[in-house]
Amino acid sequence: MDTVLPQLRISLADPLSGLGERRWLEIGFGGGEHLAHQAALHRDVGFIGAEPFVNGVAKALALIEAGALSNVRIHDADARPLLEALPASSLDRVYLLYPDPWPKARHNKRRFVSAETLAHIHRLLVPDGLFLFASDIADYIDWTRDHVTAHGGFALEGDPAQPFENWIETRYEAKARREGRSSAYLTFRRRT
Repeated sequence: MDTVLPQLRISLADPLSGLGERRWLEIGFGGGEHLAHQAALHRDVGFIGAEPFVNGVAKALALIEAGALSNVRIHDADARPLLEALPASSLDRVYLLYPDPWPKARHNKRRFVSAETLAHIHRLLVPDGLFLFASDIADYIDWTRDHVTAHGGFALEGDPAQPFENWIETRYEAKARREGRSSAYLTFRRRT
C-alpha cells in the first residue's frame, strides 16, 4: 500500500491528471470489487475511486495491482472535497453503491445524498451523464428519490429491480441478501 497508493492518489490540485477523456467516479467503493471489475471491463475509461477507510483502500489497491489496472486513481479521503475540486462536465458516470444509510432519523443529515452533493454531481456530469445509486435500505431509497426529484436536474430511468449493466455483486449486497433485504438500482440521467 505504501508504494502503490502514492502512485495512484488523486491530487485535488489536478484531479483529472492521467485519466483520459471518459471518466467514471465511484464514491465509497468499499473493498473495491465493483471499481476493479468496471475498470477491467472498460480500460478506455479513467476511474476515480473515493473511499476514506484504509482497509477498503488496501483491498482495492490489491485488486488494482492484481488486474494491472492503469486506468484507476484513488482519493483516500471523504469524497466531498473531491467533488468540489473536479471541474464541471468532467464525468460520464457517478456510482454511489450501498452508502452508509444512517438509519436513525436524527442521523439522516449525515447521509451522502443531499441537496449539496446532488448539486455537485449534477455539475460534474456531462449532459446525459448517469448517477447510479444502489441500496438495500428502503428508507434511503425513498430519501434518494425524493432528493433527486427535488433537485429537478435528473430523470429516473430503467427498472429499479434490475442491477446495472455489467453488475458484480458487492459484499454489501451479498450481506443484504443473506439478511433478506432486496436491493434497488436507481439510474438517474442528467438533464441538459
